[in-house]
Amino acid sequence: MNNISDILSAQKTLFRSQKTKDVNYRLKLLKSLKTEIVSREQAIYDALKKDFNKSEFESFISEYGLVISELDLVINNLKKWVRPKRIKSSMLTFPSKDYIYKVPYGSVLIIGPWNYPFLLTLEPLIMAIAAGNTVVLKPSELTKNTSNLVADIIGNVFPKEVAVSFQGGAEVATDLLAQKWDYIFFTGSVPVGKIVAKAAAKHLTPVTLELGGKTPCIIDETVNLKLTARRIVWGKFLNGGQTCISADYLIVKSSIKDAFVDILKKEISRVYGDNPKDSKDFPRIINRKNTKRLEGVLNDVDVVFGGDTDIDSCYIAPTLVNEPLLDSKLMSDEIFGPILPILSYDSETDIEKIIWYYEKPLAFYVFSNNKHFVESTLNKFEFGGGVVNDLLIHFGNHRLPFGGVGTSGMGAYHGKHGFDTFSHNKSIIKRGNWTDPPVHYAPYTKKKLKILKKMFKWFG
Repeated sequence: MNNISDILSAQKTLFRSQKTKDVNYRLKLLKSLKTEIVSREQAIYDALKKDFNKSEFESFISEYGLVISELDLVINNLKKWVRPKRIKSSMLTFPSKDYIYKVPYGSVLIIGPWNYPFLLTLEPLIMAIAAGNTVVLKPSELTKNTSNLVADIIGNVFPKEVAVSFQGGAEVATDLLAQKWDYIFFTGSVPVGKIVAKAAAKHLTPVTLELGGKTPCIIDETVNLKLTARRIVWGKFLNGGQTCISADYLIVKSSIKDAFVDILKKEISRVYGDNPKDSKDFPRIINRKNTKRLEGVLNDVDVVFGGDTDIDSCYIAPTLVNEPLLDSKLMSDEIFGPILPILSYDSETDIEKIIWYYEKPLAFYVFSNNKHFVESTLNKFEFGGGVVNDLLIHFGNHRLPFGGVGTSGMGAYHGKHGFDTFSHNKSIIKRGNWTDPPVHYAPYTKKKLKILKKMFKWFG
């Protein structure tokens, strides 16, 4: 039973048997998944090292640790999450008791990305299973070591009728998208996201798209330059800059720009040494193709720091670029690498011209101690989620929904929000029989209409 349609058919049969709606069955699977992942901790670090040259520290903080935390959260809270929620009744439906039931969609397709191949495949899988769905998962073909390990973990924990992994490239993804799913969850690029949305629309399948975009980072003159540089260097160059919510470019107040660039240079050298290629803490680009792409966008721009490349070892040095044109090749798309363009501004109008030149981003960052300026920028611009005076950290709070807006995505997940994403809110009214107000029954009279108008006005 390795054919996609056969697997899907078997999963639909299992789902209709009601087995996955048993919360104790879900918890048993999730606990087994945690046990399997914990037993493979070192193997996970080794796989990420082979795929990205990631250090164990970075692999833990950005992948393994977050997955275990998500599992613990679900295991400890699932029985509470699945309970029907009592809702205040309306006088229009008197007498009744009203509820929202959290029910699974059914057969879910999850297509994972390559940049965080463990975290961003396992986290949606966990929440889809927690909600009672069956899952077909397609990990990225670009991260062979991690994707093979993820497939092995899933195969050891789940019956194929509950969850299974299909590996392969665009051809496999195309075959998967041709099937009729009850929900699709995709993380990746905007162009592929459009293909997924088109395939989902054919069957009116609901979809979550976790995409990206050109995330801005504004820095005004009120900040502590050293602290700001430290936080930006960490957030920008984590995972070699291959993070969908990484700062894609800086917009720095002109009066502090030169001083700030000097501090950025010193901070990069402090963290990664004079030759970052030798640093055990600096990851590599995913493959030669992406390394060549990044090398190409550095043509005809003012590189003020870094710029070293090695295609064979998939290395791009942490690089700072001064004042690239908004329509340059470097700025035409999400960079997705360790290259940081630095633009300047004098007025808020300058900021608006830069940010509104591009589509709505997945993330937004502003470094400032000016509360009015912070609130003004947060309310003025549209984006998925943001942070004041740091990068990335909103991803780490499971209480916050994570997702994009416009071309940066649709839908959200994380923590309870992830469980909600993979659950349909089924509205239920349980009507009482102890009385039956006759006001809405024929024959209709002026008196009944008068009563109804009052009911709509006062009790709707």
